[in-house]
Amino acid sequence: MSNTAHTGKFVAYYRVSTARQGRSGLGLEAQQKAVLDYLNGGSWELIEEFTEVESGKRADRKELAAALKACKKSGATLVVAKLDRLARNLGFVVALMESGVEFICCDMPQANKFTIQILAAVAENERDNISVRTKAGLAAAKARGVVLGNPDIANIQKLGGAATKAKAVQHAENIMPVINQIMEAGIVSYRGIAKALEARGLKTAKGGDWGPQQVKNIIARAGNDKT
Repeated sequence: MSNTAHTGKFVAYYRVSTARQGRSGLGLEAQQKAVLDYLNGGSWELIEEFTEVESGKRADRKELAAALKACKKSGATLVVAKLDRLARNLGFVVALMESGVEFICCDMPQANKFTIQILAAVAENERDNISVRTKAGLAAAKARGVVLGNPDIANIQKLGGAATKAKAVQHAENIMPVINQIMEAGIVSYRGIAKALEARGLKTAKGGDWGPQQVKNIIARAGNDKT
């Protein structure tokens, strides 16, 4: 429990997995308790709470967007129970940095925007996990007789969902280390990252130019880390 009685307006953001919530120390009740323990009395107001339910698929983070919007509207501070796993989620980090919203992490209250930017580099370690999933996807596709590696988009679409997904994951694995380097250099907005990728002569999976949405999609795909 925090020894300081906090004041002001706060918006809480939780992230849970419906399948693992009961077994996880990061379940909803545990996160709610961590937030209340941190606030520890004082003249504070928890104006809204938002819970992101991890579906096991690509996360759109609609609740995070809503929480950040609520913070901007009311001048509140975003409060999260635990930073370490969220800091590995690049989508969360980029959205938070772009928003300009003040935030507090109950388990690391001294953290600031510079801290979380550095911690985002930890996400690079997730490349190993992505690689494992990619190899498994490629092996499964090959076992079904799917021919991989065709650069022609029309033919790729005919190969079916498995090959398309494998190609997308492979591309994300290849591009995420570059995005991590760009973020470590202080460029954290989707638009800024897109411009940096263009400057390096890199293309999207379909051979096109980079824009904010393409960067967001790549980061969201890499963020499917069960955190």
